[in-house]
Amino acid sequence: MKKEKTGTKRFVITTTVLILLVVLICFLFIPLFQNLKFGLDLQGGFEVLYKAESIDGSKMTNSKLTATYKTLSKRIDSLGVSEPEIILEGNDKIRVKLAGVKNPEEARTQLSTVATLSFRDTDDNLLMTSDVLKAGGAKIGQDSAGNPAVALSVKDKDKFYEVTNKVKDMEKNMIVIWLDFNELSDSFSKESNMCGTSGSNCLSAATVSQGFASDVIIQGSFTEEEVSNLVDLINSGSLPSKLTEISSKTVGASFGDQTLQKTLIAGIIGIVSIIILLIFVYHFAGFVSAVSMMIYTILVFAVFWVVGGVLTLPGIAALVLGIGMAVDSNVITFARIKEELYKGKSLKVAFKEGSKQSISSIVDANLTTLIVAIIMFVFGESSIKGFATMLIITIVVTMFTMVFLTRVLLKLFLKNDYFNDKTNFFIKVKKEDIPNVNKNESVKVEPFKNTNFLKHKAFCVLLSLTVAIIGAIFFATKGLNLGIDYKAGTDITISTTKNIANKELKADLKELGLEAESITKNDDEITLRVAKALDGEKVKETNSYFEEKYEAKVNIGVVSNIVKKELIKNACLAVFLALIGIIIYVSLRFKLSYAVAGVVALVHDVVIVFSLFAIFRLEVSSMFIAAILAIIGYSINDTIVSFDRIRENLKDVDSKKLDASKLEEVCNLSIRQTFGRTIYTSITTILPVLFLIFLGSREILPFNMAMLFGLICGTYSSIYIATIIFIVLERKNLNKPKKKKIIYTDEFEEKKIKGINC
Repeated sequence: MKKEKTGTKRFVITTTVLILLVVLICFLFIPLFQNLKFGLDLQGGFEVLYKAESIDGSKMTNSKLTATYKTLSKRIDSLGVSEPEIILEGNDKIRVKLAGVKNPEEARTQLSTVATLSFRDTDDNLLMTSDVLKAGGAKIGQDSAGNPAVALSVKDKDKFYEVTNKVKDMEKNMIVIWLDFNELSDSFSKESNMCGTSGSNCLSAATVSQGFASDVIIQGSFTEEEVSNLVDLINSGSLPSKLTEISSKTVGASFGDQTLQKTLIAGIIGIVSIIILLIFVYHFAGFVSAVSMMIYTILVFAVFWVVGGVLTLPGIAALVLGIGMAVDSNVITFARIKEELYKGKSLKVAFKEGSKQSISSIVDANLTTLIVAIIMFVFGESSIKGFATMLIITIVVTMFTMVFLTRVLLKLFLKNDYFNDKTNFFIKVKKEDIPNVNKNESVKVEPFKNTNFLKHKAFCVLLSLTVAIIGAIFFATKGLNLGIDYKAGTDITISTTKNIANKELKADLKELGLEAESITKNDDEITLRVAKALDGEKVKETNSYFEEKYEAKVNIGVVSNIVKKELIKNACLAVFLALIGIIIYVSLRFKLSYAVAGVVALVHDVVIVFSLFAIFRLEVSSMFIAAILAIIGYSINDTIVSFDRIRENLKDVDSKKLDASKLEEVCNLSIRQTFGRTIYTSITTILPVLFLIFLGSREILPFNMAMLFGLICGTYSSIYIATIIFIVLERKNLNKPKKKKIIYTDEFEEKKIKGINC
């Protein structure tokens, strides 16, 4: 009695500490979330992708691109934008993201202007232009004392001598080097103390003691980093690059605020619904899992903050999706614990055995998803990289919180013996359902005992083929509803409460010299699709026109043919490599028949989702490809859990007695044993997606629809398609005669040596 009271007391204390931990997490979450960097889709701003080309027609190299990058960085500093992103893509592209920029048109003009280098006196009079230098003629050098210095290669030595010889006799014998000198705002008298810093266009002020008719060195108290930066900036002006805008996106601040608010509400409701479901299905174990899930959420944001990640709409979608997939780790473990309890084992033994048996499935499932996430990060464009970054972080944090932490917490509670006779309270297994092995009571039969999942396999195959054929017909006759990412062109989104007729909108476009491909109206938003990819000036004109005429907020997204082709190539490559990566991993961990069956199921899921998008005319954008890759990761995650159980059950079957009938029976048993887990996991993953569809931002509706189709399809294919293909492949192996092993005895070897024919 005393022991029971002590156990109850410990339980109350531990539970109280756990609840206080949850409260602390909630308080910590708010300041952490506020300190995150938000992308332009969540706070408004401007994004542009430039193709960089040398004005003199020479090949664009990585060093030239780096020099241009430095110039853009310096120009962005003058715009007053906090946390800008400048990303080099390949050897000739630069992507600039300016979240929170107040004047996108000013930013566009300032960024795209060709860099100009000039040499002036201290009164700001022009002495020379960059023409006196060789193209890209600045290099890292050393002065006579061996200190870092800038070496300049002079092209027009006569001009250079004339100027330097003149300056040496001036009262202030200095040459000031400027990048993008602005006559209205720049002055050496005001900026002499700032010269060489990021806040000034003044790069350097050098004292001239004599006339020079040769290459020169700019020396001073420079660090190597300062010299390297100065070399790049001088080169960007002496070897100017022409920046051609090939895609752009403008998001108003109000659009971003609304998007963030809607997505957060949908995400919170989704998480709360998962917590309620966990507690309902698994009682106290579900509560502990919910606590781990909250710790998981704050850790994901903390890691994202530490690595300097920029939170975007796709990133939040990845987090919400990751939560559903993270819960899967606990569902697998809890299902195993319940199975051990139904075999008559004590709660502590069942917990130990169930945790041990589940780890293989959890690791395999998460590693295959990680493979897909890494491929997404390497080959995806900016929005997909954001999704992939968050997905990678969620997978890593899942292994810590949902696997390690949950088990530690549950083990802590089990130590005090409070739950020994309270299995229903602990994990929703009634005491009367646990057989007493010592009294020879029968083991509880597994759920779905009489369900033959493979009975209608022919119907399942026919159903999938029917959807695929209908989708192919729609694709052949109407094609896919491609977004501008894969079609190229311009999207103009107008946010207004005014009711504007389509006829009037077409007339507006005609006045602007444009023609509408499509007009879509949704609540207070109108989206106009134009086939032409607008340049910077046309974007500015179009934006001003609709803002002034309808007092509307206008967002404009532009994608050129160059970007379209690259996106399509990278999308196909990413999907292909994801499938190859999964085949290799599953072949190593299982065997080839499992890998082939799993990949066929993945191809099935991709084909069905494409078919449904073709049938329902949903938009296919770059985020759709992110959804396809996420589906591949989720579906193989689901399939591996089923395959892991099939492999385990096949070990218990005598290989001599294994025929086609027995193989199907084992597969059926495995599906029955994992069916509850599959359904619960699907529900916890689908729930947040549903809330994002109904309550979230319209911008990621196609992504969420792809996820919904894919999650349902992935669950279906894991149960049916993957298993059916596996059975077909294994049946062929059953008919193959096994090679007999020959054991060589010492007597055989002795006769062989003597030359006796055996």
